[in-house]
Amino acid sequence: MNSRDGTTRSPGRHGLMAAVMSAVALGATGGTAAFAQGAGIGTADKPVEVRMVANEAFANQWQTLMVPEFNKKFPNIKVTIDGVPYVELLAKSMLDTTGPSPTYDILIADDPWVPQLAEIGALMDLRSDEVKGWTDPGFDWDDFNAAPLAASEWKGVQYGVPLRSNMLMMFVNKALYERAGVPVPTPTLTWDEYLAQAPRLVQDTNADGTIDAWAVDTYFVREPLTPTIWQTIMNSNGGRLLDDAGKPAFNTEVGIAALETHKKLLDFAPTGAVSHGFSESLQAFRQGLVATMFNWGSVYKGSAIDPKTTTLKPEQVGIQVLPVGSVSAGAHRGIWSGTVSAKSESKQAAWTVLQWLSSKEGEAWHSATLGVFPARKSTLAATPAEPWLVPVFDALQQAYAAAEIGQMWRIRHPRSDAAQQILADEVARAMAGQISAAEALQVAADRIEKIIK
Repeated sequence: MNSRDGTTRSPGRHGLMAAVMSAVALGATGGTAAFAQGAGIGTADKPVEVRMVANEAFANQWQTLMVPEFNKKFPNIKVTIDGVPYVELLAKSMLDTTGPSPTYDILIADDPWVPQLAEIGALMDLRSDEVKGWTDPGFDWDDFNAAPLAASEWKGVQYGVPLRSNMLMMFVNKALYERAGVPVPTPTLTWDEYLAQAPRLVQDTNADGTIDAWAVDTYFVREPLTPTIWQTIMNSNGGRLLDDAGKPAFNTEVGIAALETHKKLLDFAPTGAVSHGFSESLQAFRQGLVATMFNWGSVYKGSAIDPKTTTLKPEQVGIQVLPVGSVSAGAHRGIWSGTVSAKSESKQAAWTVLQWLSSKEGEAWHSATLGVFPARKSTLAATPAEPWLVPVFDALQQAYAAAEIGQMWRIRHPRSDAAQQILADEVARAMAGQISAAEALQVAADRIEKIIK
C-alpha cells in the first residue's frame, strides 16, 4: 500500500489482517468501501489525488457523471480525467509512463495496446500479492467473461480490468426485412443464407423506380478497424490470424474466402460504400437506408432508443451476433481496459477507482446510467434496470462466447498496431479491386511476419 510519503510497500500480514478486520467491522457499508481503508485511499484531512488518461469520446462523461457517483463511496479520492483523442492516446500513455515524472496513475487502454504497454514495464500486475491486500473479497475475478478479461492479460499477467466492453455486432432493421418479405434474422443465420437473401434487401421502398434501401453497410474504407469484418468472417469459419508459433496464418483458403465475402458485401451496400467506415455506416443505418449493419454494439442506444440520434423505433431494431460460419457465430472483441501505471505513487487509490468501475455494483450503475456494456457473467444474467438492455445483454453474452471460441480479436503482440495497419492497407487494396484477395493476404502475411519476429 502507499505510505504517507508516497513510497510503496507491501501491506504485510498484519496490514492485511487489519484491513480484513476493518471490512468485517464496517461490513454494513458494503463492498469495496468497507475493505479499502487507510492512508492509501486518503482521509478527510489528506485526500489522495488520482489522475486518469482516457479516450476523449467518454472522458468528459466519466468526469461529470461517474466520478461523483464513485465519490459517494470514496470521498477522499479526488479523480481527474484527461480526455485525449483516440489517435494520440497510446503514444501519450507510453511517453508518460517512460518519462521521469509521470502524470497519470490510471491508463485506459484499447484492446490491442496492453502487450505494448506491458513490454515496456508501464503497467502494474493487478493479481500480485500487494494488490490482493487492497482488493475487496467480493470482487470475484472469476465472474468476468473470459474474452473481455483476456484483453488486458499478457504473458500470464493480469494488467487490467474491462471497463467499457464492446463487441462487433449485427444490427437489423426489421422493417426493411419485412418489406422485402425476407425472414428477420436470428442468431442461427449463416453467412451463406445471409448472402443469398441480400439481393432481395436492395429495394425501392417507395415505388418511384429508384433504389433507396440496401442490404448492408459496414467498414470498407482503408483504416485499422476495417479488417475486423474480414477477421470476424474468417474466425467464424475456423481461421486464425497467427499460428501457435506466432506466425501469420491468415493467408489460407479460409482467409481468402473470408476476404472475398467481405468484398462481396459491397455489391449490396449503398453507392460509394467503399469509402464508408464507422460514421458513414452508422448514419445509413440510423436513417433507415440499410437492412443490416456490422458495427460496434455500443451504438445500439443511439440507433434504437434515442430519438435525437435515430429515425428508427426500438421495435424496429434487432441486435445479435454476426452470421454463423462453419465453426461458430461471428463477433470481434473491442475492450477498453483500466490499468494502473507501474510508476504511480497512488497505486492503492488508483486500483480502488478501477475496482469500483469494474465491480458488480459499478457495472450495474454504468449500464443503467450510461448504457456501457458489462463484462461480468452475473451482470449479463441479471435483469437490467433498463428494458432496452435485455436484448443487448443476451447478444453480448453470445458474442463473448463466440469470441472466446474463435479467438476473435486483433493480433496480440507489442507491435499489434503496426500489424493492424498493414492489414488495413492490404484489405483496402483488395476492396478497391487493385489486387486479388489472395495477393492482398500474402503481401500482408509477408510484411507482418517481418515486424513481429
